[in-house]
Formats: sequence, C-alpha cells, structure tokens
Amino acid sequence: MSHIFIECEQGTPEWLQARAGAITGSNFRDAVSTLKSGTMTAKAIEYAARVAIERVSGQPADEGFVSWQMRRGTELEPEARMAYEAKTGQLAEEAGVAKTEDGKFGYSTDGLVGDVGLIEIKCVVSPIGVIQMWESADMSEYQHQMQGGMWITGRQWCDFVMYCPQLKSVGKEIFYRRVKRDDDFISAMELQLLAFEKKVSEFETILRKEV
Repeated sequence: MSHIFIECEQGTPEWLQARAGAITGSNFRDAVSTLKSGTMTAKAIEYAARVAIERVSGQPADEGFVSWQMRRGTELEPEARMAYEAKTGQLAEEAGVAKTEDGKFGYSTDGLVGDVGLIEIKCVVSPIGVIQMWESADMSEYQHQMQGGMWITGRQWCDFVMYCPQLKSVGKEIFYRRVKRDDDFISAMELQLLAFEKKVSEFETILRKEV
C-alpha cells in the first residue's frame, strides 16, 4: 500500500494534528468491534463520531487529555527502545505517523527496523498484565494495531516489546516477540475498516449538511 510519513514526536501538537481525522492503528480493534448481531459496538460508533468531527474541524478531538499511564509510556519509550536495541542488536529508527495516501487511516510508529521491520512498544502498568504476558505471551490485544501497522507501511514483521524496568533485577525488564505479517488477517481487517470508514463518512455528511 502506498503511504506517506509525517515525521513528528509522539504526544506533541504536531503528532496530534497528524492523526486528526484519520482512523488510527491504536483504535483499529475498537473500530472493527461488533456485537453478536453484527452491528457496531457503542465504542465503535463513538469513535466513528469522533473521527467525523475531526474531519470537519481539521483539529484533534478529545486527544489533549494525557493520563499518567500515557505519560509514563511516553517517558519510558526511549529507554525501552534502547533496551530493545541492546537486546537484539537491531536499530529502531523513530519515524512518526504513517498514513494512507488518502489520509483516512494512520499508524503511529514506535520504530522502523531495517527495511522490513517495525517495533510496537508497550510499557504495561498493570502488574497482572506483565505477569500474564510472561506466562502466556498472549499479544492478541495488540494484533489489530501491529497488523494494521504492517498493512499501512507494507512491512513484513513487527517486534512486540513490553518494557518493565522494575524487573531488571531478574533479567525480565524487556519482553519481545516477533509477529509476522498475516495477509489473511490484514485482508479481513481491511474490509472491516473500510466498512467502518463508511460510517465515519455518514457522520461527516450529517455534520456538513446545511440546515
């Protein structure tokens, strides 16, 4: 897929602006969520409305709030990236926001690795979440985000990185697993995301309609 890169630092006004109006990777899972009946979940509808408002206003909506968990993740990310590089011997280059050429979909990259790789960094704050990751390596919660990143950037794999510096004394401050591109998953997700985008466009039409 053809895409563009907007170089910017995560959490900055430039980063927020680059994401405004785009359906972003961190929200892909919510965007494609449906009830057993096949209808969109309340969370998906709420997100569609927010993206529609952003497209009309040209400004980020409800993106100014930064929780302490989000702040902690942003602060620890450079440290996590260095730990990953030390562990693997691979350099992870910061990039910014990757977007489809039409600007409808975006992915905030935590790092580009070589010519074909990505990294997705999570600084998990839930103690049980950290233990469960080491116990089961269940990354399903982040599957849409990682495969979505590979869909937009055309990359072939994504290294999932969980960073918890408190576990350095036992050598478990960094957990990482490589997730390969799954074209079947991506094809199915793309259809779901295009259907979601139609809902965004419907909401946008309502907002732009003259009264």
